[in-house]
Amino acid sequence: MATGRIGLWLIGAKGGVATTVMTGLAAMNRGLVEPIGLITETSAFHPLNLALCRDIVIGGHDIRDESLLDEARRMWTVSRAISPDILEAVTPDLQDIETRIRPGTVLAAGRSIQAIASSPESKKVTTPRSIIDRIRKDIVDFSDTNDIDRVIVVNLASTEPPWSLPIPNEFEEISPLLEQTTDSSPLPTSSLYAIAAFEADAAYINFTPSTGATPPVLNKLAQDRGIPHAGCDGKTGETLLKSVLAPMFRDRHLTVKSWVGHNIFGNLDGKILDDPLNKAAKVRSKDHLLASLLPSTPQTLVSIEFIESLGDWKTAWDHIHFQGFLGTPMTMQFTWQGCDSILAAPLVIDLVRLVDRARLAGEAGSLPWLASFFKSPLGCTEQGFAAQMNMLHDWVKKSSTQP
Repeated sequence: MATGRIGLWLIGAKGGVATTVMTGLAAMNRGLVEPIGLITETSAFHPLNLALCRDIVIGGHDIRDESLLDEARRMWTVSRAISPDILEAVTPDLQDIETRIRPGTVLAAGRSIQAIASSPESKKVTTPRSIIDRIRKDIVDFSDTNDIDRVIVVNLASTEPPWSLPIPNEFEEISPLLEQTTDSSPLPTSSLYAIAAFEADAAYINFTPSTGATPPVLNKLAQDRGIPHAGCDGKTGETLLKSVLAPMFRDRHLTVKSWVGHNIFGNLDGKILDDPLNKAAKVRSKDHLLASLLPSTPQTLVSIEFIESLGDWKTAWDHIHFQGFLGTPMTMQFTWQGCDSILAAPLVIDLVRLVDRARLAGEAGSLPWLASFFKSPLGCTEQGFAAQMNMLHDWVKKSSTQP
């Protein structure tokens, strides 16, 4: 069913996750690696006839002027995560993609993200509407120039601070505010990108905790335009384990008294999250699910610390204090160590293929059946991973019967 060329437009195109997505797709297309970590390559998803990885064309926005190839090489020189042999083999692919990367924007992105911007165009002060129009034009030009049938925009940029300003319920109320020249905006950067995507007739995936298309007004905009979107905040590590283990304690009638998670990592996202304002958004996304999974809310603590020497590797140590039969206190501890971008990249590719398939099936607005991919899934209150996977497989079975 999913035929044609698929445009994958990455926000934060020179970051670790984005360059790993690019490297992974190119390496798979060259037959250098197996699609380990991609659930869409398993037999359960074959009846969907998803878009082929070799039909995905990549472009994107970034706020930095650094070379894409140099950024990709950091996955080896700093993090020892992608072998030099693979990076050397896909160098022509990365050089080709770099010709399709355009300056992004830092309007309303917060001080820490603004501080890492090196592209002069990304720092220009103009109206939010002008920025949306420029982003939309970049996406449309990308689609037209590369003979692309459908575009999916994926937000992989660093986490913004939580958005505190009220957002109107109708887009007609927002539109006049977008025309005002200011160093602020009625919406955060991630939402400006989402609007530009919808206006460019592109689907949108928010893989970050940032606001994106979360506000109901933007979900309505997507529905009105017949475009699907998904988010928020990719679930790759510690929170994934929480969504598996918490139902276990609940279903065995064991009372969780407290759950502490300590996280350390050292990539650019970690540097941004060292800012307390940006960190607040990530902590909220990582911490909220236990209250919905357990019969009583335990005392919780989530900490995130930037340790530069770790590069893209992240370590999470969790301490779970629970009560068993006869009131006996017990503990469970686990340590999760993984390469952040290596964990995230296959999820991004899976999401692109699934959201594209949903669009072909006529779905619009948020896609709750993709909850298993996210810490804060839109349109879905279920947080248990097994239950979320059942939702996904139910959708696969239903969609496999549709033309």
